Amino acid sequence: MEKKAFNTFSAAMLGIGCMVGVGIFIVIGLAGSIAGNLVWISFIIGGIIALLSGYSLAKLALRFPSRGGIIEYLVQEYGENSFSGALSVLFYFAQLITLAAVAKSFGEYGARLFGYNSTFIINLFAIGVILFFTIINLFGASIVAKSENIIVAIKLIALIIFTIVALININPQYLLKNSPNPINIFFAVALTFFAYQGYSVITNTIEDMENPQKTIIKAMFIAIGIVTLLYVSISIAVIGNLPLEEITKAKDYALAVAAKPIFGEIGFKIMAIVALISATTAINATLYAATEISYTLAKKGELPAIYEYNVWHSYEGLIISAILIIPMIIFLNLNEITTVAALNVLIIQALVHLGHLKLTNQTKANKFLIFLAFLLMSFISIVSIYYYSSKNEKIIIYLIGAFLISFLIEMVLKIFTKRIVKKQT
Repeated sequence: MEKKAFNTFSAAMLGIGCMVGVGIFIVIGLAGSIAGNLVWISFIIGGIIALLSGYSLAKLALRFPSRGGIIEYLVQEYGENSFSGALSVLFYFAQLITLAAVAKSFGEYGARLFGYNSTFIINLFAIGVILFFTIINLFGASIVAKSENIIVAIKLIALIIFTIVALININPQYLLKNSPNPINIFFAVALTFFAYQGYSVITNTIEDMENPQKTIIKAMFIAIGIVTLLYVSISIAVIGNLPLEEITKAKDYALAVAAKPIFGEIGFKIMAIVALISATTAINATLYAATEISYTLAKKGELPAIYEYNVWHSYEGLIISAILIIPMIIFLNLNEITTVAALNVLIIQALVHLGHLKLTNQTKANKFLIFLAFLLMSFISIVSIYYYSSKNEKIIIYLIGAFLISFLIEMVLKIFTKRIVKKQT
């Protein structure tokens, strides 16, 4: 009997590698500028929501294994209709917004690494990395993907060393003073939850997993549990080594700045380089997913029987994706892009868990846990929308615009191409 590629440990390590990506480098400063020295609590709440969401997605994956992932679950839950079709388009846009946020983060860290801070240089770095990986993907090269294990090891080692040393050298005064309104903890959760994105990749290994009925839930909980511990430790290390005003000032690249008091300028440069490496792998992987899977499902409504890594067969999606990402980079700042991406993810996943409530007889999931996942995501979405609408109304306009455009595109596709997003399993 052929041995399966993934056991509990290897599946959990895959999830950890995908979660501990560029998200933490973007989010730590942005969330810290909102929740202040209580941001570590926001990371705990984000981790709890991720655990509940991971449980829900794992149960859906066991019942509906598909490369379509979340889009497949939405169609199974809401049927083959305009609503699920529009959500498939929105999910595609959400991936593009996430890519824009990651690219902008690359621009921030890249520019600061070389001593620049102008918006033009930041955007130049961000657009350059998107164009570079668009060309790489057009030729089907996968050098970055092949070195993923090494890159994961490098960034984990760097983050763990930084965290341990920073916790040893912590300044207790920074942890105790300038406490914001405790309600800000909840306003920051949309961002902290964004840093956990990547756990759903564990569901993609289900066909190559040993005893998936037992393995997938264990792997999901181990991965999210370890990452929660790491993120809480990192957040305490950052706020314990930087005054709150410095975190707010350097919110787009706070993790690198937090390395300065302990390791000096070399620490700043090392953390910036680790952030850049993390961003490149995230961009390469997400470009492939957004163009090969999400674009095809959004446009055609179904996936081909065989999906090869050869983008020349579907270059249209890759090029259109790059064209759509570039204006987001130019016209939005990192705070706006990341916030819109985080809210999109929360709303889409809340809808997945709401729909899952109808299918618990099929998935054999605990209905209370699924309802709790939906309730917490909905609550955080509502309080976050309230908060950001008072701080920056453009974010809400962008969010509403993404929904309206998604439904408009769905209507156009349905009228002119007769396409329906179909169930894959």
